[in-house]
Amino acid sequence: MTNSIADIRSRIADARRAAIARGIPNPRVVLVPTMGALHDGHLALVDHAIGLGDVVVVSIFVNPLQFGPQEDLASYPRTLDEDVTRLAARGIELVFAPTAAEMYPDGQVGIRVSAGDVGTRLEGRTRPGHFDGMLTVVAKLFHIVGPDAAVFGEKDGQQLFLVKRMARDLNLPVEVHGVQTVRADDGLALSSRNVYLDAAGRRSALALSAALEAAAASGDRGVDAATAAAHSVITGEPGVELDYLAVVNPATFLPIAEGYSGTALVLIAARVGTTRLIDNRSIVVG
Repeated sequence: MTNSIADIRSRIADARRAAIARGIPNPRVVLVPTMGALHDGHLALVDHAIGLGDVVVVSIFVNPLQFGPQEDLASYPRTLDEDVTRLAARGIELVFAPTAAEMYPDGQVGIRVSAGDVGTRLEGRTRPGHFDGMLTVVAKLFHIVGPDAAVFGEKDGQQLFLVKRMARDLNLPVEVHGVQTVRADDGLALSSRNVYLDAAGRRSALALSAALEAAAASGDRGVDAATAAAHSVITGEPGVELDYLAVVNPATFLPIAEGYSGTALVLIAARVGTTRLIDNRSIVVG
């Protein structure tokens, strides 16, 4: 594990040379960006990365640029030693865990990546500037690591869409892969913030995945029916305060047009007590 930009670049170069020496003429580097507090969902990303390439790099960085002033930057779970141990059990030696000072030596960055219109919707409406901060750090990680591919979770659907869009629009030579959301046996999407939930909160949080299932079951009757079905589940759970529930076209991340039929993405964000959770799932409409 290293927290130095120069050192991780040197180690990646060494790993490339070692792969070539093993007879791999063009070794592929795959990056898994995380904020740490790793769970089985993160490890699924790592497993996917191992299948994609020859050199896997996992970054662990709680990025201050993507947290608002009233958000949980200070209290966000940090379990670096345990994370490194879990990654070592997967055979991952290239762990980049920089400090904020290493990533932002001037305290802030003068130039940021703009997420555009989609970045102001849904999560971006509730968390202004979040996606600009996220894309900025992802762009920095792409330049630091120089990956051929990068792996992100589908649970953060809007984030995945915007990273793919950034790579396309800015001609970044990185394949961006999404990996299916990993869920607990009761259906709750795995999240580092689940540790904030007490037993009652965890039971209430199941309403999010239940609402998505209800939307999927009603999708054949159209967007309005799917949305109504999801709302009925959420309003029936007093421990959940809904932030948004939306159905978007996965190709544009804009609201579904009237008369649309085909694959759509249902996204939900809600507070369970003081914990804010997000989830989504694909449905078929019409």
